[in-house]
Amino acid sequence: MSSLSKAAKSLWGKKAIKNGQELWLPLIAHLIDTKNVINWLYNHWLSDKEQLIIESSLPNQNIHALVKFLGCVHDYGKCIPAFQGKPSYQRSKVLDQDLLERLLRQGLSSIKLVSMEKSPHAVAGEALLERAGLNESVGAIIGGHHGMPQKTSPFDQIINYTSNYFGSDQNQKIKEKWQRVQSELLNYILEICGYNNIKDVPPVSQPVAVILEGLLIMADWLASSEYLNYDVQKPLFPLISLNAGFDDLDMTARFEDAINTWAVNDEWYPQKVTNIEKHYQKRWGFEPRSVQEKMSAVIGKTKDPGMIIIEAPMGIGKTEIALTAAEQLGFSAGENGFFMGLPTQATSNAMFERIDQWLKQVAESEHAKLPIKLMHGKAQFNPIYRAIPIAENIDSDSDSDADSAVVVNSWFTGKKTILNEFSVGTIDNLLLMGLKQKHLFLKHLGLANKIVVIDEVHAYDVYMTSYLKKVLRWLGAYHVPVIALSATLPKQKRNELLQAYCKGKFGTKHFQAESGWENEQSYPLLSILDGKKMVQVNHFEQESFNKISVHIRRLKADDTDLVNKISATIEKGGIAGVIVNTVRRAQQLARLMPKGIPTLILHSAYLSSDRTKREQKLQNLIGKNGKRPKRLIVIGTQVLEQSLDIDFDVLFTDIAPMDLILQRIGRLHRHQIERPVGLQQPDVYILGINSFGDYGDANEAIYAKYLLMKTDHFLPNQIKLPTDISPLVQTVYDPENDEEVHDLDEAKSEFEDQISKLKKKAAVFQIAPPRPRRTIHGWLGDSPQNLDKDEVRAQAAVRDIKDTLEVVLLQKNESGFCLLDGRKLEKVSSKIIAEQTIRLPAAVTPNIDEAISSLEDITSKNFSYWQKDIWLRGSLALVLDKNLTANFNGWTLSYSSKLGLSYEKEGEKGE
Repeated sequence: MSSLSKAAKSLWGKKAIKNGQELWLPLIAHLIDTKNVINWLYNHWLSDKEQLIIESSLPNQNIHALVKFLGCVHDYGKCIPAFQGKPSYQRSKVLDQDLLERLLRQGLSSIKLVSMEKSPHAVAGEALLERAGLNESVGAIIGGHHGMPQKTSPFDQIINYTSNYFGSDQNQKIKEKWQRVQSELLNYILEICGYNNIKDVPPVSQPVAVILEGLLIMADWLASSEYLNYDVQKPLFPLISLNAGFDDLDMTARFEDAINTWAVNDEWYPQKVTNIEKHYQKRWGFEPRSVQEKMSAVIGKTKDPGMIIIEAPMGIGKTEIALTAAEQLGFSAGENGFFMGLPTQATSNAMFERIDQWLKQVAESEHAKLPIKLMHGKAQFNPIYRAIPIAENIDSDSDSDADSAVVVNSWFTGKKTILNEFSVGTIDNLLLMGLKQKHLFLKHLGLANKIVVIDEVHAYDVYMTSYLKKVLRWLGAYHVPVIALSATLPKQKRNELLQAYCKGKFGTKHFQAESGWENEQSYPLLSILDGKKMVQVNHFEQESFNKISVHIRRLKADDTDLVNKISATIEKGGIAGVIVNTVRRAQQLARLMPKGIPTLILHSAYLSSDRTKREQKLQNLIGKNGKRPKRLIVIGTQVLEQSLDIDFDVLFTDIAPMDLILQRIGRLHRHQIERPVGLQQPDVYILGINSFGDYGDANEAIYAKYLLMKTDHFLPNQIKLPTDISPLVQTVYDPENDEEVHDLDEAKSEFEDQISKLKKKAAVFQIAPPRPRRTIHGWLGDSPQNLDKDEVRAQAAVRDIKDTLEVVLLQKNESGFCLLDGRKLEKVSSKIIAEQTIRLPAAVTPNIDEAISSLEDITSKNFSYWQKDIWLRGSLALVLDKNLTANFNGWTLSYSSKLGLSYEKEGEKGE
């Protein structure tokens, strides 16, 4: 093994002043640290499936040599004068001069560089390596290891900025000395990684390059961490004294100690599910229904799992089928992680509790500590999530009990969150995989390593589905098993999702299937892409289902008459659900409800803390095993139709597209319980139909008039569940039925025009589909800077949400600043204050920058100390008066714990 010269060992990779001490890390030490880390991650952290995908794309190649080479050469661009002359972060002239003098003693000098910023080290590394003969597909990985690959190969860098690379444009002696040490360092890297020549490094396909780039970024971040979560008692890869050098380091022991400190949780090794019935009993304490048992049995026989779509009635137990499938596919496909995406924070919170209980069972059966993450903007306020122990605080040598079987690994935060093995969160976290954004490679790496479950897949509109289909193509390219769940999925969307996945995995959207698969509307239905073959299972025992016949009644009434009708319907007892399409309408009806009947309202315009309490109260009252009151009216918006296991005796709902009406009906007579007198027969009252084709401005602003007209036309007076679910959904969404609906042309034209606009809008910041023969050059194109820095805006970009602001809502009364419940700010913790957030309606903040400026003035004037608080830093305050009202941006805002946030134009009379 060759040894390095003093000159090569004098190159610095990192430097800092800490506690008055000069510290540094030789460049070669950081390169070897990263080589060791990425090699360990590849062998011990990356799933067996992803290893197989990479290795099968590079037959007859030593993949471990390539992986180690990427880690060892990633910062090669630091061996140029432009980097070695950079000032330290603290601008310590003494430290900078000491390190420069060390280089000068080895003959590495440079003429003053005037454009050193033009050659950042990632770009410089790629330029030097490709000049030496490295292929561009791997060179692009080096050039992009800070999260943003170059648009093209930087072949002109060395020509245009020669002195940045070799110290001088003209002085041949200076140039030769820099070139000599660069050549020496590269040869050393090649040798310790197992290559004789740089041209032996094999080219890689684009999908493989994306995964390797993500792995490299992860390895670099880990190898750049001096301590585990800034705890100096838990060192990882610390800097060393300026008096010490590379020869003083034991690189093997340094790496082993760091990994032992960092690896605070165990890996998931899925076990084979050999007996479906016993598995359900073990995991959930009940025997599977026949539909669950049959679907699980079929999924367990899948040889090359791709995309699986489960269509089954509400309340049938699709979640248990999906979690069983996760264990089955984890074993057969070699996956070691899991992600589940849901439509909203509320549904994510509800599902998180179930996933947490499942994972505890898994962890206990494997005697392992498995890490979990709740991924949405309010995760830190979820009490179940907060109660999970921190992995690094648990003694790894002690016997773990049930409470420590599931842990939180706090290293996986920020952009690293998606790398956590088990995650539950909003669907944004999956859709962001398709958005041009710096460090996108980490999202691809994290999701490529998992089984992905998409709940309520019907719930995503054209815009979001555009992102979803792009994401499915990439997941297909990574051979990631995807399980999609729905009770009301249009066949066209089902077909598009299967084809998108197949296109990503095999380069064609065509697969083998029985004729007529495109129009299949049996129900329940299991569709499985097993390799290039698509299998559909549609024969199930009907006694598995809660079969009911629902009466549909159109109700045309003003609000007063509607309230009287609701009250009269439950006069002798019962739970009435009222699902409307806007927050304002929910509040309006709530104001009119008689005081003698308990009423609970739930929508998105509540303080986070209030909404959480309301969701929990709702579950406690009318959830499974809830303590049902004699009478209750529940008024809510679309938040009631998704994933909530609640049960109404009678339902009133605004007109909506057929699939969403059926979802709402799924909350009617959901559980097998005794019903109040007069409500044994499930009745649904459809509201908002003024006449055929007239559904009011509010309803038509939310849902396409085309779909409302078709729903109105095809909605029968009686629906048999679950038999009628799929036929009704397919009828409304199949354009071949349009001729049966009169006066539909104008609405259809508007609908198609809107879809076209949404697809074009969605495509603006989407990444391209996988192109195996291309490099990752230009892969992220022109990523918008605000999306790179602001995760909230990035999530809004994949949902087509207008920019809105989240504020901490407070009040000011005679005693000073308080929470809305009257508690003084100085009497509560910062965390509790930070929980008092609410998102302002888009109408209130038409100019987002002006609104931010106004709120910043309020916040800095009254709460300047927030900027130094870990919970409140960056928060914006909106202060209400003692009557809980405020004038802001031309609007009058008011809040009540019962109704939530209301708003109206200043000067307008409230309703």
